Amino acid sequence: NDIRAKVKSVKKGDVMSLVKFEAISASEMASVLTTESVEAMGLKAGDSVELIIKAIHVLPVKE
Repeated sequence: NDIRAKVKSVKKGDVMSLVKFEAISASEMASVLTTESVEAMGLKAGDSVELIIKAIHVLPVKE
């Protein structure tokens, strides 16, 4: 699954960073990336990106 989005914010840590994204559908997503990766890509708030989503586990929930 690919979703076009903009970087909403970047919170860098020593080793890991939290990056929040705003998808075109106005929903928000977040990803925890290594700070090294964030810096290598030069991610900053307002950047346009394409999110590649890989689900490793999906649980159905009965309402």
